Parts: sequence; structure tokens; C-alpha cells
Amino acid sequence: MAIRKDSKGRFLRRGETQRKDGRYCYKYVDAKGRTRCVYSWTLTTRDLTPKGKKAGPCLRELEKGVQRDLFDKVAPDDMTVYELALHYTETKTAVKQTTRAGYKTVLNYLAKDEFGSRRIRDVTSFEAKRWLIDLQNVHGKRYSSIHTIRGVLKPAFQMAEENDLIRRNPFNFELATVLVNDMVAREALTPKQERRFLEFVANDKHYQHYYDAFFILLNTGLRISEFCGLTVDDLDFEEGSIRVNKQLQRSSDMRYYIERPKTESGVRYVPMTNAVSASFKRVLASRPRPACEPVVDGVSGFLFLDKNEMPRVALHWQKYFQYAVAKHNRIYKEELPKITPHVCRHTFCSKMARKGMNPAKLKYIMGHSDIEVTFNTYTHLGFDDVKADMLGYESGAA
Repeated sequence: MAIRKDSKGRFLRRGETQRKDGRYCYKYVDAKGRTRCVYSWTLTTRDLTPKGKKAGPCLRELEKGVQRDLFDKVAPDDMTVYELALHYTETKTAVKQTTRAGYKTVLNYLAKDEFGSRRIRDVTSFEAKRWLIDLQNVHGKRYSSIHTIRGVLKPAFQMAEENDLIRRNPFNFELATVLVNDMVAREALTPKQERRFLEFVANDKHYQHYYDAFFILLNTGLRISEFCGLTVDDLDFEEGSIRVNKQLQRSSDMRYYIERPKTESGVRYVPMTNAVSASFKRVLASRPRPACEPVVDGVSGFLFLDKNEMPRVALHWQKYFQYAVAKHNRIYKEELPKITPHVCRHTFCSKMARKGMNPAKLKYIMGHSDIEVTFNTYTHLGFDDVKADMLGYESGAA
């Protein structure tokens, strides 16, 4: 799927296009399988209607109405939980492919589980909670998996409530009040751990080939899919910047595709330090020249290619980190913790916070849509991080 933007440079969702005359169009398939379109001169509520054109609802508002109408036309009185989830996900036409893959996983589970065959009007809040508890305690599902399942069912039942199919949403409760959260918090590496890991990689005959990639991830805060999507044209050594405007993904059926960043804030330029710049230059110098340059949705020139001359994806780098840490821990008594690409991102954010970077600036670099996410990093700082500052304040006051 190619990345599409409107005349203002904004990313367009699935089904959205902008015509040559500036008017926006949303294409969808109705309940009878027919292709339909709705049009608007504006994309969002913040847009102004072009001069001389008739004002009306923006395209995104029209999309919501379309999704609601689609749901209304396929909602029988005896609808099951599985059918409700299926129809709800079918109305979510503007989601990313990764989200759609998550929907498919949930639907596959509900199709097999007895709870999926229950009529939605018979499901009570007590039964919903009991089912989720059984998923964790009896069937051994992790909190994160249950969180995903409930992430589909809660809004699906909410839609059913708003359409008067049920009296109240049985999933309208906080999951953490019902289940034990067994998710392991991602801890940032300490400066000592980061140095030890990079020194080990730099001196290991096998893993030293990945040193520059590891160093870049630890010193830019890039999401791994953003990192995998980097191309030669995204690097500007004169300006010292990295252009981040896409993500490279690979589906379960091994199909490569390009997605826009996680949020609109994800489109950004990340500064390069001199050390990061040097790492990128070494990456370019050692980049293989494939017989046929791989092209994914019109994008080519990817920095990192595998043995099949295809772009490396997140799974590659997760394994490289896993194996490198495992080898280190087999050799040395002082073990390193689990390191993943996201731990690198979290480490970078914590490192910048520790150095006193302004939260608003750090929010931009990280591509966070909400500054609260950035502030959460500051809460992960420990005693050693704040001790020096406290002593400095004391000496300053004296």
C-alpha cells in the first residue's frame, strides 16, 4: 500500500483520496457489496471550506457516519459475540494493516471459544469479567493478549449499546481491576549496561557487524519499524538529520509493506550526533549492492538488507539483540538484562531526560503524540539519576 498525502502534506487513511480539484473522497463497500463514495471539501473539522464551495461535514465525520450505518444494517437481534466483533472490525476501514492483523487474531479466537457463540443481549458484566479471569487463570493467556481481545470487545459492545441492541456495555470496566497485570515493564539500560553491551559487541568477531545499527538505535530513539524503513535518501549529513516519514512492516504471510508513522507526530526529523553520523556513514560504506534493488510500495534504497537482498525487518533485529545478549551472558558473570529494539528507544529517551532535555523537545524527537508519554519516562529515573542534581541544588543554595 503506497503512502498517500493530501495537498497539505497530511497522510490519508485507507479509502481516502483527494481529487485534482481539491475535493476529498472516501470509498467503501456497503452492506450489499457495492462500492460507494462520499465527498467533502474538507478533511477534518479544523479545515476551512474553500472559497466559493458549499460548506458541509468534513470527510472524517462522514466516515464515522458510514461506519455507523454499515453496523446498523447488519445487526440482527440474535447477534453473537463473534458476529458483533466481526461486524465491528469490518466498519473499521481506516486502521493500519498491523491493527487489522490484530483484529484477525481476536476473531479467530472468538470463532473457536464458546464465549464467541453467546448472544450479546445475554452477556452480563459479571460473565464478561468471569470469562476474562478464566482466560488468564485457566487457559494461561497473558495479560497483553487479553488486553488485545478486550480492546476489540469493549468498543464493539459500546457500538451495540449506542444502537440499542443491548441495555449496557458489559465490558465497560477497567481491566486492571479484574486481572493481574503480568506484563514485564520495559526497563531502560543504565549507562554502565549500555557501555558494557556496546563494548562487547564491538569486540565480538560475529556481532561487531551489527555494532553501528545497535549504536544508532541506542542514540536516536527510533522505533524499530521506522529504523527498518530508513533509506539512503532519508539521511542528510550536511544538515545532520534523519527524515522519519514511514515504517517498514512485514505481514505473517511474508509480504512487505510501507505504513505511515504511528501518529502524525511520528513524521519528524531526528538530529544526528557526530557519532551517529559516523555510524550511518559506515553502514552506507558496507551496504551491499543487490543485483536488483528491492522496492516496497514504491520505496527503495533501504539501508539494511538480508541475505536474500530484501530489507531487514523488526524480527531480524530482535533476534540479533537476543543472541548477542545471550552470548555475553554465557561468557561474563555480570549478566546483561533483556535488550530489545524498544529497550533501546526507552534507553535513549531516559538518557536524554537524565541529561535535562526539555520535555517538549524530547517529545518531538521521540515522535510522541502525547507529552504524557514523554513525562512517563521521567518517572523512571532512579536515585542515582537525581542524587547529583539534589547535591547541586544544595551547593547552589549555599
